[in-house]
Amino acid sequence: MGFARPGATRQNGCMAYEFERKQRIAVLGGGPGGYEAALAGAQLGAEVTLVERSGVGGSAVLTDVVPSKSLIATAEATHSIGEAGDLGVQFFSRGENGRPVRPEVAVNLEAVNDRLLRLAKQQSEDMKSQLIKAGVTVVQGDGRLDGSNRVVLSAGRGRARTDFDVIDADTIVVAVGASPRELPAAQPDGKRIFTWKQLYSLDALPEHLIVVGSGVTGAEFASAYNVLGSEVTLISSRDQVLPGEDADAARVLENVFKRRGMHVLSKSRADRVEVTDDGVVAHLADGRTVEGSHCLMAVGAIPNTAGIGLEEAGVQLTESGHIRVNRVARTSVPSIYAAGDCSDFMPLASVASMQGRTAVFHAMGDAVFPTEMRNITSNIFTQPEIATVGWTQKQIEDGIAQGEIYKLPLSSNPRAKMMGIKDGFVKLFARTGSGTVIGGVIVAPKASELILSIALAVEHRLTVDQLARAFSVYPSLAGSITDAARAMHIVN
Repeated sequence: MGFARPGATRQNGCMAYEFERKQRIAVLGGGPGGYEAALAGAQLGAEVTLVERSGVGGSAVLTDVVPSKSLIATAEATHSIGEAGDLGVQFFSRGENGRPVRPEVAVNLEAVNDRLLRLAKQQSEDMKSQLIKAGVTVVQGDGRLDGSNRVVLSAGRGRARTDFDVIDADTIVVAVGASPRELPAAQPDGKRIFTWKQLYSLDALPEHLIVVGSGVTGAEFASAYNVLGSEVTLISSRDQVLPGEDADAARVLENVFKRRGMHVLSKSRADRVEVTDDGVVAHLADGRTVEGSHCLMAVGAIPNTAGIGLEEAGVQLTESGHIRVNRVARTSVPSIYAAGDCSDFMPLASVASMQGRTAVFHAMGDAVFPTEMRNITSNIFTQPEIATVGWTQKQIEDGIAQGEIYKLPLSSNPRAKMMGIKDGFVKLFARTGSGTVIGGVIVAPKASELILSIALAVEHRLTVDQLARAFSVYPSLAGSITDAARAMHIVN
């Protein structure tokens, strides 16, 4: 399969054409990184084959991002109903005596899980259709590297053999993702002890959910199930929830958790979790025990890089098994790239997508913009949400970056008052002297939507004065961003 190069020449009265073979790209894994890599390759005219074990979209779509954020959307709806009384909205039904009775807000978890798994499946099918429409060959099965330019296929997990045995490729993109880390002393059984992939098998809300791990995953699920109506105990081995995140943001969230009745055990480490006749018991390192009905283990993830031929091909891995990549997602082997959670870059779906596109653009000689870590936005889907971009306050305080800090509570924002929002803030970081925006933090409902304006300012090196000159709607939560920028005005 090939295409004619432009500029054909005439030889002996006949047109002679030079033919160039299409570049062949093999993609291992159909998550956000692999999906975008495959689409980009097809867009640039390459012959692309994508190998995926469980379904296009990978765990991000089928068991992680899509279902978890769908669950969180249900929790947000539940929270809105519960908080509506503060806005003067009251829910009543008539009892037998004709008097008003306040109804309970009930969550049908079986219906919720059925919906979110259906949404995940539909998203996966839509993504597969997009790939096929673009001309990508999608193969279901497992793949491993055989050198730097060949992928060997197997049927994978009991499925019938595919029609392919070997894919010869000029470029390989590895996007095999990561799996929940499991502890020997707390083995998930999918009935009482769960990983985040297994929670969707529940047909009723846990009476008392113990969450081990207070990172992003643990905090998000603890927040969701707390709002949905479960009693929740969050076990954190650190001083506060969300270690490594903005300290002010983590403090706001922990206060909200406790106000809503969540039990937060700081500086507590779970040594083991055992299943009892009617629940679970978490044994802490200091001798305490916590009894609950179910337990979620949210103790990190392990890249799916073992046994797929990476080291044999010469690809360098970190001690944790992640693939070392540069800012264009290239590995130590020039023809092999890596994207997503299996790489040693930031584990975000948006980053995986960008890495996948960048890898293929670079491999095919198209223009690329190397990924800049400090320009990446991230969001934690708790209630309230926490969104960040750019340099952090800790980096400024440690002298790694030179900057000024300004924090504006949301309680002063008129739209927040109208909406009954009591918790949250907008925080801006600007370069000392020039006033260039170098980062920011937003703690608010839908912070994931609000952070974009700060991200654009960071990306395009806008000053606080330039950001302040943008017209924000009055009243709006976004107005807090321009208000903060105006407060950081640089006197000329």
